[in-house]
Amino acid sequence: MHRIVITEFMDQAAVDRLATGDATLYAPDLADRQGDIPALLATAEALIVRNRTQVTAALLDAAPGLRVVGRLGVGLDNIDQDACRARDVAVIPATGANDDAVAEYVITAALILLRGAWHDSAAVAAGHWPRQRLIGRELGGKRLGLLGFGAIARKTARLGQALGMAVTAHDPFLAPGDPAWGSVRSVDIETLFATADVLSLHVPLSAETRHVVDAARLSQMPDGSVLINAARGGVVDETALAAALGKGRPSGAALDVFEEEPLSAGAGARFEGLNVLLTPHIAGVTAESNVRVSDKIADDVLAVLNGQ
Repeated sequence: MHRIVITEFMDQAAVDRLATGDATLYAPDLADRQGDIPALLATAEALIVRNRTQVTAALLDAAPGLRVVGRLGVGLDNIDQDACRARDVAVIPATGANDDAVAEYVITAALILLRGAWHDSAAVAAGHWPRQRLIGRELGGKRLGLLGFGAIARKTARLGQALGMAVTAHDPFLAPGDPAWGSVRSVDIETLFATADVLSLHVPLSAETRHVVDAARLSQMPDGSVLINAARGGVVDETALAAALGKGRPSGAALDVFEEEPLSAGAGARFEGLNVLLTPHIAGVTAESNVRVSDKIADDVLAVLNGQ
């Protein structure tokens, strides 16, 4: 008898709070055993996931008493929202809880890619002194372009501006006169790609955004530019990106999300020998953000279960 089922990792203190007075199953490896999940949901009222558990209509059918799905993060492309609405199941993301972590990831990746000096520690320790080869570039004075201008992008903009970057963004859903723009210049998507020295993606995955970064748009990017995707896999055509990196435009890329996760050896091979930073979907996960995200979802799930 499980009232709350948690299928991916969560801060232990939040798990303990959920378990107080409730029949809670915490099995963070369940995302790797999707076939085992339906049977565990037979009596569940709450399901808590990250991005790897696929909350489909079929899964919901196996959980007739489900009242709420808590998402330990903000992206909802792994949750069939229409099916949840049809069954009156609330879907609660951890909106705002990991914004700082993602924004810091973007700036860190930009620094690594532009400075380009972080992979030769072994050579220096061995007595080599490759100063000329490791002269990189600064973020100050560069143009930061943001595709999408939601909460995370706005925090990224502020960090970029603090480092002396000029910031532009494209977001067709934000009215031109919205005060959120502040000192960030709104541009069309063609101008964004053609002018950004650092282009960071901040859009959800949808039919409209799938492969929005394709071969044609990559070819518009300036010489020496870099691309950062900490949004959603599928927004970037990875095959086209690998080919573009091989031609030097963009000059580098950081990918935290992929069309296929975990990244298979075959898919990863396309990036060998290229100027890329690959990380396993951890942009929004720090020790601090994990606590914030877990606490928020625990609070909100309990609120739903308590009729609030």
